[in-house]
Amino acid sequence: MMSALVCVARIGAAHGVRGAVKLWTFTEDPFAIKRYGLLSSKDGKRQFEVATAREAKDHLVATFKGVTTRDEAERLNGIELYVAREKLPATDADEYYHTDLIGLAAVTTEGDALGRVHAIHNFGAGNIIEIAPPKGPTLLLPFTNAVVPEVDLAGGRVVIALPQEIEGDDEISSS
Repeated sequence: MMSALVCVARIGAAHGVRGAVKLWTFTEDPFAIKRYGLLSSKDGKRQFEVATAREAKDHLVATFKGVTTRDEAERLNGIELYVAREKLPATDADEYYHTDLIGLAAVTTEGDALGRVHAIHNFGAGNIIEIAPPKGPTLLLPFTNAVVPEVDLAGGRVVIALPQEIEGDDEISSS
C-alpha cells in the first residue's frame, strides 16, 4: 500500500538564468521543505531535492539538484511537490493537515448530515472549509472554532454550526 502523499509546495516560474525557480510552499515554516529530503511529483515519476532556498516577497527562490539552466527550470513551472505523510511532524491540538480533513463527513450540531469535506481554501482572509452535499452546490464556510466547533478525526467527521442568516441576505426589492 502506498503511503498518503501531502502536497507541500508548487513550483512557479523560472527565476534568473541559473536554474532557480519561484517556489510557493504550503508549510507553516517555508524552509521545512528542505528537511523532507526527496520531494516527488503527484504521480511519483519525478523526484526533486532542494539544493538552495532563500526567502522572497511571498515565496521562496529555490534551486533543485540537477537543474542548472533557465530552460530546465522553465519546464518545471506548475509542478506540485509531494512528501509522504509520515515525514511530516505531528500536529498540535486544534491543528490539522488539510489532507486529513478531506473526505470527512460533515454534520450539523444536531447530528444532521450536510455532506463531506471537499476542500480547505485560503484566499487570504483565513481558512474556508468547502462542504459538498449529496446534491446541489457546495457550501463555503469559515474554518473557525465558532463554525467548526469539533473535528473528530478518529470518528471521521467534522461538526458544523451553521451560521445564522447573513444580514442583508434577503432579496432586494425595488419600488
